[in-house]
Amino acid sequence: MRARAARAGRLTDEQSSFWSAVLVGIAAMAAVDEILFHQLLGWHHFYDGASDAVGLASDGVLHAGELVALIAGFAWMIRLRGTGALIRDYALAGFFVGAGAFQLFDGIIDHKVLRLHQIRYGVAILPYDLAWNAFALLLLAVGAGFLVKARRGARHERFGGGFVAPARGV
Repeated sequence: MRARAARAGRLTDEQSSFWSAVLVGIAAMAAVDEILFHQLLGWHHFYDGASDAVGLASDGVLHAGELVALIAGFAWMIRLRGTGALIRDYALAGFFVGAGAFQLFDGIIDHKVLRLHQIRYGVAILPYDLAWNAFALLLLAVGAGFLVKARRGARHERFGGGFVAPARGV
């Protein structure tokens, strides 16, 4: 199946399982950030460089993007599951890699490089930045662990039943 997918220019089942879950992981971590830090705690908006109205609008744009990624990722996963092509360990790897990548991108690029917002204001920010990025690295490490397990596995469990021999390269 892998060679046939490559000849057709399509993603393999392993790649599709991984990348569909990356979308869901990105969306899930964006939702946690949006709901917890933007709305419940009110520590920042996605863009804090202008008025509160602009900050709220930027949160709306982030929320819309998160919903698009969530719907696209889940629709892709549902299609894979329906054909018995969704592979559990690759999907778990993708979810954690997506969540960690979002968290790390936000912590490095959004917070420090672009300075769109900080985690909090009026406090010593270093402990917050360290915790934020350490959590991102933890999520990435968990994802990498699942990816190593998937690549080394003797057989892959598919959601929707069945097993398949492992393939290399996602």
